Amino acid sequence: MSEILGKDISKWVEEYPKIETLINTEETDWFNPQTKSAQEGLEEVGLTSADIEDARDRLKRWAPYLAEVFPEAKRTAGILESPLACVPDFKAELEKHYGIEIPGQLWAKLDSHLPISGSIKARGGVYEVLKHAEEIALAAGLITLEDDYRKLNTKEAKELFGKYKVAVGSTGNLGLSIGIMSAQLGFQAFVHMSSDARQWKKDKLRSHGVTVVEYESDYSVAVAEGRKQSESDETMYFVDDENSTSLFLGYAVSGARLAGQFKAYDVRVDEDHPLIVYLPCGVGGGPGGVAFGLKSVFGDNVRCIFAEPTHCPSMMLGVMTGEHDNVAVQDFGIDNITAADGLACGRPSAFVGRHMQYLIDGYYTVEDPQMYRLVALLADTENLRIEPSSATAFAGPAHLIGDSARQYRERSGLTDERLANAIHLGWVTGGSMVPAAEMDSYIAKGHSYL
Repeated sequence: MSEILGKDISKWVEEYPKIETLINTEETDWFNPQTKSAQEGLEEVGLTSADIEDARDRLKRWAPYLAEVFPEAKRTAGILESPLACVPDFKAELEKHYGIEIPGQLWAKLDSHLPISGSIKARGGVYEVLKHAEEIALAAGLITLEDDYRKLNTKEAKELFGKYKVAVGSTGNLGLSIGIMSAQLGFQAFVHMSSDARQWKKDKLRSHGVTVVEYESDYSVAVAEGRKQSESDETMYFVDDENSTSLFLGYAVSGARLAGQFKAYDVRVDEDHPLIVYLPCGVGGGPGGVAFGLKSVFGDNVRCIFAEPTHCPSMMLGVMTGEHDNVAVQDFGIDNITAADGLACGRPSAFVGRHMQYLIDGYYTVEDPQMYRLVALLADTENLRIEPSSATAFAGPAHLIGDSARQYRERSGLTDERLANAIHLGWVTGGSMVPAAEMDSYIAKGHSYL
């Protein structure tokens, strides 16, 4: 293996011993010793709660349109939000599975059931396309900010949007949200998809009239090619998952909405009732944006922990070394091949890694067989069917209460008394749009590993 940023691999391992475990693709965790208070950390982001409110207001303006064009969005009046569910039977099964006791409650945030694309990407992806469409429609005089946006579900609007193109590079779920939303508005939509993207996702996009460009390489190549295409076409708008603040803010709107859901269930979040959120992480935009929204609302009473596949621990590697997007897992001989297709991003987001590094409490990795086991256990106990990438969220409590997290718990004030009142929340990032036969195969594979 050649040198990485001028250092031999042995030097990297000497400086960061955890890297050896990552190279061996073994499950591990790392809790960030450089976290700051919510107030201090939020100042590093470069965005504010006012930016989140602006995004929330924009989504409200679009709600009548979304309710009209997407039947599944009618039930929420066009507001794209997912259910929140307590999963006590699954918690009991996890305790048996790991041989531990998980103090507090276990909940699931079911972004797997979001309208339009059935994943967390419906938050950021749909939002960024709507923001772009709004800017075009306002500039053309087609609407004002006070109008009913159902005016944009017309032949005139589709003809206007049809003059423009929208492109994105994706492993799957972001492509679904961008492609479906763009095509519905009338844009010419292009999704550049990596080799690990599921076939059913490509087929679904094509059924909506989206042009799918396939690559034999991974996510980074798909993004680079999509970006290159947009640079040579002034009518094309490229959704940059690695650096987009619009995507980021679309995800961040979830913070205030989650607070409202907890209030409706009379669930208290405060210093003595900490909220611990486990977020599956690919390139980092989705979990980073959600974490930003959560920290903006709950402050120091929420801890955010990222989950990654053992074969693609890119965000952990980038933040732990302080090199962020200067390093990729492939540099260290890690193959970036995983069943968690939505998390197969070998190089982390430059924006999220650098701007959110002081707000993310920890990182852990999950091997593919364990993902499938958790998929099966959740289906068996709660009849919730999720993608393998989503299942990484539920490995989190075992890492948090393990010996390797003892120092983190002590310095962050997670005493036994507080943990007894904790709300553990697994953020389920996708699954409801997976074809039944494919989902059945995930669950069957999980049973074979149990």
